Amino acid sequence: METRYNPASFETKWYNFWLLKRYFHSEIDPGTKPYVIVIPPPNVTGVLHMGHGLNNTIQDILIRMYRKLGFNTCWVPGTDHAGIATQNVVEKKLLSEGKTRESFTRSEFLNEVWKWKEEHGSTIIKQLKRLGALCDWERERFTMDEGLSRAVKEVFIRLFENGLVYRDEYIINWCVRCKTALSDEEVEYKETTGKLYYIKYPLENNNNYIIVATTRPETMLGDTAVAVHPDDNRYKQYWGKYIILPLMRRKIPLICDSVVLMEFGTGAVKVTPSHDPNDFEIGKRHNLQFINILNPDGTLNNNVAPYNGLDRFRARERVIEDLKKENLIEKIESYKHSVGHCYRCDTVIEPYISKQWFVKMRPLAEPAIDVVKKERIKFYPSRWRGVYLNWMENIKDWCISRQIWWGHRIPVWYCKKMENEDCRIKNGVIVRRDQPKECPYCGATELVQDADVLDTWFSSALWPFSTLGWPEETEELKYYYPTTVLVTDPGIIFFWVARMIMMGLFFMKEIPFSDVYIHGTVMDAIGRKMSKSLGNGIDPLEVIDKYGADALRFTITAITPTGQNLLLSMDKFSIGQNFANKLWNAARFLKMKVISDRIQTIDLKINTDDLSFMDRWILSLLDKLIEDTEQNLRIYKLNEIAMDIYAYFWHEYCDWYLEFLKIDIRENTSLTKRETAIYIFNSLLSLLHPFIPFITEEIYQSFPHSYDSIMITPFPAKLSINFDKEESEKIEYLKELINGIRNIRSIFLAGREEYVGINVEDTETTARDLIKEYSVFIKTLAKVKEINFLKSPESVLRSAIFVTKYGAIGIPLSDKIKIDKQYKKLLKEKEIISRRVIKIQSRLNNKDFLSKAPFEICEQTKEDLDKFQGKLKRIEESLKMIERIYNK
Repeated sequence: METRYNPASFETKWYNFWLLKRYFHSEIDPGTKPYVIVIPPPNVTGVLHMGHGLNNTIQDILIRMYRKLGFNTCWVPGTDHAGIATQNVVEKKLLSEGKTRESFTRSEFLNEVWKWKEEHGSTIIKQLKRLGALCDWERERFTMDEGLSRAVKEVFIRLFENGLVYRDEYIINWCVRCKTALSDEEVEYKETTGKLYYIKYPLENNNNYIIVATTRPETMLGDTAVAVHPDDNRYKQYWGKYIILPLMRRKIPLICDSVVLMEFGTGAVKVTPSHDPNDFEIGKRHNLQFINILNPDGTLNNNVAPYNGLDRFRARERVIEDLKKENLIEKIESYKHSVGHCYRCDTVIEPYISKQWFVKMRPLAEPAIDVVKKERIKFYPSRWRGVYLNWMENIKDWCISRQIWWGHRIPVWYCKKMENEDCRIKNGVIVRRDQPKECPYCGATELVQDADVLDTWFSSALWPFSTLGWPEETEELKYYYPTTVLVTDPGIIFFWVARMIMMGLFFMKEIPFSDVYIHGTVMDAIGRKMSKSLGNGIDPLEVIDKYGADALRFTITAITPTGQNLLLSMDKFSIGQNFANKLWNAARFLKMKVISDRIQTIDLKINTDDLSFMDRWILSLLDKLIEDTEQNLRIYKLNEIAMDIYAYFWHEYCDWYLEFLKIDIRENTSLTKRETAIYIFNSLLSLLHPFIPFITEEIYQSFPHSYDSIMITPFPAKLSINFDKEESEKIEYLKELINGIRNIRSIFLAGREEYVGINVEDTETTARDLIKEYSVFIKTLAKVKEINFLKSPESVLRSAIFVTKYGAIGIPLSDKIKIDKQYKKLLKEKEIISRRVIKIQSRLNNKDFLSKAPFEICEQTKEDLDKFQGKLKRIEESLKMIERIYNK
């Protein structure tokens, strides 16, 4: 082994080794229970970000861990064609070459996209491999490969045949930048400070007017009514009257509708059925005219001739200018409200009337609600169950058509002739698996395919079964479906998780997975979501280059509580790096000082009949660690597993057991003790491998070993060591005694190596026997020159005393010790820490901070307070001891 831990020297080597051995690949084995995960397919446009890092590390840990537990693990990878995002990327590339989409035929443009995909689409897959993600790469799929495309077409047709897919004109979310419809879930709402405009609408044949408040005055050009609430007595006298629409001079009615909010604005609202979802419903109820004023690119169309061609926001300015000229603006107020933005390009979306394809969601949602209520599918953490159910119980139909070229084209053709009654009844709509040559209703041959493609999430919703060969009844589908767990973040519960459940139940008649683990979102150190616009992201590849993949994996797992957001800064990765260094150094010590010719392999077994007190203690803790690991694994508390292993390895195994072992080695320790040390270390390597696979493989291979790889070693088994409470108390006493002496040394002998004597209150037989038996350990680890048993150590002049469970311990202090410097240092440190505590308490007492700060920031602040209060308490105890001994 190299003297220093250097991950760059072996990470690529071992990943290629695993690939060569095909450890990633799963074959059908009826005698073994499968454990299956389908990867949330990253976009082909994507590059690895820290969210991917967390998500895929979790999945990789689960796959590696359950493999050790004897399951036939299968992790299905793949990428998503990401319709809107990919088309945007290619269009930007073409624009840099002076071309647009319209410069090509549809077929030519799609060739350009496929070329881009072949060149760049595998970038994120290569990056996932650097992270250590050991997917079943032989099963890699793409949402537009031949098999998945067939599955998408089959699903659309079967839903259509079951009356669950329909085409209708409706208000949808329209992105004027992408020039396509979006589903409700693809709209991100942001609180925006805008304006609320109060506009005078003159009454017909009357000098009065009604004041209407709106945030989008340009849409008034498409108004076809003004509405008030039927209980609003302010407007009763105007019921049935007509209003002259400002600027357009069009006569529109004043109507009553209970959907109007009397407290908003003036209680009178403009009704624009083609540009507002609520107004659309009002328009239907009152049989109003529908006037579309927008072109697909967000400019105004010729239905509003004076403003034709103006961009929507420039049109807003012009409308306000013209209203002011006619003295029709009552007032303008600053106004905060939520404004919808396209989730892909961040453009403000427009409610827009359009003919689109929809899926009826209610019939699909009901069984998907039932399986969660009956806990056939469980959410971890459980709070997401309520979020899921609330959305599902209020679900709306899903707009699935998109006005772009890259994607699964809708398998619908239209008869242009419609030459008989049957064809006209069907509106000339022909749904087929293959392109029809003639209309099945009237025989006409002039057919045109629907130009739209399906929403990207439509194909993703089929992922758990389409990737396994559906609609064919493959052996893989029978064996691997349903999958086991879905690992994802909260952002796509509605986009993806809910839709997979619905589609799985409808087409497979079975849930797609039994568990849904929702991990948190990666934030920066002050609780902001990482994003390109803020420039606060951390590139995982930079972390891997600097610290190693294992350090990244261990850090983000260990510091991310189950289901909570992760606050991350670059310096945090030193946690994983320091841990890897510690593991590396422990391995080097064991290899040089402990392993011998008598130990033929690291994969050894232990004879539990010949164990010392110390051996039984450390092995009993290993038993508990193994048990806790299995329990926490079942409920996805991976951070607790990581921290439990960390604490056991660093604080019990290294800080104590190996230190005891080093002393034993001088006395030519027994083979059993050496074997115990190696057995425990090998068990820890096995438990740690899913978290830090590269370093554990490198260390395992450097020892004599029985298996080809640590990856295929079994999960450590419990030895069921009997170590009772009384024995545990003895160990804790020894640790307390040594730590107590070390603490006093740090106060009075800071930086000095001289040995001290200790006086033990000789009143407890257990303590006396234990100290005598382990005196060599106490003297070595605490730098003690002699141990005296006295009736009362307090009788010793100038003694530093601490009290243990079994009595007091006194350490006589020499007059030569210069205490003033240490005393002043502690006073200064107390002052600094006290100010810090007061500052943190002030923040936590501030109601505004607690109500506005992100949950993660509040929790971190509370942790900081506990940490600094603990430190302050230790300083104060040290000061009191000095004051008592030296009369300060």
